[in-house]
Amino acid sequence: MTTAVIVLNGGSSSGKSGIARCLQALLPDPWLALGTDTLVDAMPASMRASDAGIEFAADGEVIVGPEFRTLEAAWIEGITAMARAGARVIVDEVFLGGADSQRRWQQTLGDLRVLWVGVRCDSAVAAGREVARGDRVIGMAASQADLVHRGVVYDLEVDTTHTESMECARAIAAHVR
Repeated sequence: MTTAVIVLNGGSSSGKSGIARCLQALLPDPWLALGTDTLVDAMPASMRASDAGIEFAADGEVIVGPEFRTLEAAWIEGITAMARAGARVIVDEVFLGGADSQRRWQQTLGDLRVLWVGVRCDSAVAAGREVARGDRVIGMAASQADLVHRGVVYDLEVDTTHTESMECARAIAAHVR
């Protein structure tokens, strides 16, 4: 069975998006790269400042409400449908709920072959990247660095603290069937 989905899970500014772009360049078949940022950006602005949607607290905490969860479930179903239709998909995710977040994906992805990848980065390094990016609430990277990995089971882990995205992508590509 060939790999249909690669799930990259890591905190904000850990390097997931860069790895996804490198994977697209390395892998022989075309792969779509879809991230949680895409989902959030697609939501109405009113949901990005609502306790029913998604809130970004001043300290970097991310709080999701029931309307966000409803749209997230539809998003996961949509990605699964694309994979079942033959698209190969790289998912750039932030498992704010740790193992519970992974379970939501596992239940929907079902029997598809998934490569689960943990993308780790030292919280101080991720926090420095967060400041340099300028498009994140300061504190997200530090608060998510360990939180998103709690109870999550991976096929492979990479660490971008001292390793470039391309090298991480090569390690991941070696596990794709």
